[in-house]
Amino acid sequence: MTAFPHSTTSTTATTVIAVPPSLSLPVIEAAFPRHLHPYWPQLQRNTRAWLLEKRLMSAGTVDEYADGLCYTDLMAGYYSGARDEVLQAIADYSAWFFVWDDRHDRDIVHGRPVAWRRLRLRLHTALDAPRHHLHHPDPLVAGFADSVLRLYAFLPDTWNARFARHFHEVIEAYDREYRNRVEGIVPTVEEYLALRRLTFAHWIWTDLLEASAGLELPDCVRKHPAYRRAALLSQEFAAWYNDLCSLPKELAGDEVHNLGISLVKHHGLTLEEAVGDVRRRVEECVSDFLVAERDALLFADELDDGTLWGKELSAAVRVCLRDMRNWFSSVYWFHHESGRYMVDSWDDQSTPPYVDNEAAGEK
Repeated sequence: MTAFPHSTTSTTATTVIAVPPSLSLPVIEAAFPRHLHPYWPQLQRNTRAWLLEKRLMSAGTVDEYADGLCYTDLMAGYYSGARDEVLQAIADYSAWFFVWDDRHDRDIVHGRPVAWRRLRLRLHTALDAPRHHLHHPDPLVAGFADSVLRLYAFLPDTWNARFARHFHEVIEAYDREYRNRVEGIVPTVEEYLALRRLTFAHWIWTDLLEASAGLELPDCVRKHPAYRRAALLSQEFAAWYNDLCSLPKELAGDEVHNLGISLVKHHGLTLEEAVGDVRRRVEECVSDFLVAERDALLFADELDDGTLWGKELSAAVRVCLRDMRNWFSSVYWFHHESGRYMVDSWDDQSTPPYVDNEAAGEK
């Protein structure tokens, strides 16, 4: 269903979101209408319950912050055509991902290399054998195993293997970011852009488009230049817009992983110039996507060759392209509705109020 251009949270549904001029993208607000999966209210309730059941957040944190973080809003606005059970599995996995990202950050800030190394290895193992890790003592490992096992139920083993391969790469990219931050290394712009595609999990979210569409796409479709370019641009937009919005938060936390920070360090830009450069890249992603989308829709037409398979494949590609388009508006509004980026309201701008600073097995 078409959603309203306001907050989707239950507490602020009538509040018009004021987007700061430096972050405003009129083309998104005008040409990328929001769509929200009709299952969203139940999705929100179920993900809250799942976070509690898996002990990924305390009851107090869930009560105070879960809805305001808008994690389910983000996914319900992206995979808008998915079956309810598919969207639920994706949303729970996405919520887990945010909690994992926060643990990673706290392990760096509090100097917990042993805890991080142990978690990294456990996630690799759980990814390959999730059924054997459903009752792991570390809630982050058990929650990961549960969400991955559910995702693996929707498409063939070939898709599962691809998803696992892509997420193994994400785990290792997080480890590279860990080392960069501990050692104070600001990657070059080129290094950062390559690493960001992994830490933002570009290909994971793209893989999940197929789960939403209910069909595994063959290599000749996924790797077709028109489809792949549209997919990449939708993800690059999200990653770079995230960098634009999270720059104050990451500067407050002495971060080194942000496109703006790399531009300042290695291209000699002022902070204001770097913000302008990132914004330009974001805007180019939008305009380039509109071109890529047209090419990919023509490709979808070509796939419909009169056979039943061709018709199904063409329809699935169109679903994936529609959801790629959804990603722009969902990401855009998420950054202005989620408490994750409301740094100015935090008591300590370097410490999110919704995280637990303890690490499993290491204090």
